[in-house]
Amino acid sequence: MNVLKPSDVIRAPEPSADGGRRPSRIAVLRANALGDYIFAIPALESLRAAYPDAEIVLLGAPWHARFLSGRPGPVDRVMVVPPLAGVRDAEPDEVVTPRDEFIQKARLEQFDIAIQLHGGGRNTNPLVAELGAGLTAGLRAEDAPPLDRWVRYVYYHPEVLRYLEVVGLVGALPVSYRPRLAVTEADRAELRAVLPPPSRPRVALHPGSTDPRRRWPAERFAVVGDALAEAGAEVVLTGTGAESVVIRAVLAEMRAPATPVVDALRLGGLAALYAECALVVANDTGPVHLAGAVGAPTVGIYWVGNFINGAPPDRSRHRPMISWTLHCPVCGLDCTRDIYPARGGGFGCTHKASFVADIPAVEVRDAALELLGSRAS
Repeated sequence: MNVLKPSDVIRAPEPSADGGRRPSRIAVLRANALGDYIFAIPALESLRAAYPDAEIVLLGAPWHARFLSGRPGPVDRVMVVPPLAGVRDAEPDEVVTPRDEFIQKARLEQFDIAIQLHGGGRNTNPLVAELGAGLTAGLRAEDAPPLDRWVRYVYYHPEVLRYLEVVGLVGALPVSYRPRLAVTEADRAELRAVLPPPSRPRVALHPGSTDPRRRWPAERFAVVGDALAEAGAEVVLTGTGAESVVIRAVLAEMRAPATPVVDALRLGGLAALYAECALVVANDTGPVHLAGAVGAPTVGIYWVGNFINGAPPDRSRHRPMISWTLHCPVCGLDCTRDIYPARGGGFGCTHKASFVADIPAVEVRDAALELLGSRAS
């Protein structure tokens, strides 16, 4: 058997062009939503492994600062990026720092490396270039200015691998392709204040999604929930207040009892809930990726384009179910050619009909029961 030795590894370029000192402070721009952050975790862990003594600063949103404070992981601290066009929207009641003030503060950090893991770069690459870092790296679409080192942004590309490729530009070799997220004692305490420990296998259904195109029909979630309850599971439904309508629709269709958990937990408490679940069944949205990152088996509902970008690669714990709908059910537009397919439309189509309604309930039910049985055994 051939054994790979360290000398056999083809190494990525050193972070400094002159082979000088190791970086002491690294900025990573990733200021979007929950699932987006989780996709970037393997890249952040690779940076941590490559530069164990460097401080990794996530340039993120206020929710990152709240969620990651005190949480073990590759990020040392969060520096909040102000709401900017093409970067992020303002959160409710947020006190906004002016852009110039943020740039001035960031320059005082004296970042050795600044990395853009935030999309094609039309709006974000100029921001990263202004940070004054010794070296910049990131993604670049055709309409974006270049950084010092860059990878071409192509829409259909697994997100985890996309960001691993970017950090490879600064010498960070992959250490894992599976996002992992720590659950803290504070998370568990928050959960216990809402739900007692499960007395039998607990499963969670998450039937909502910010984008209605990604929502599987409520009555099919009910079919799966009833099958899991009949198999002996305790069923809970998770979601936010904005998703309460669809949660009520699932509850109305189910024959078995289920417990709704709506706006009762912050992200940490939700992570703790999923960590003790035997299974999570969800649309392709942040919670399904959160569940996978804390170790829960998942059955995810994916449109084929989002499957390419966001579905977990392993099948020992995960069963992504694929919709092969290629054209808008309303207008017939080929959404595989839309720049932002199944996310509200980039060119032309803005219809909100479900792109995943063609996935049969029986297929999701069978996958869920299989994973539940594997977990129990």
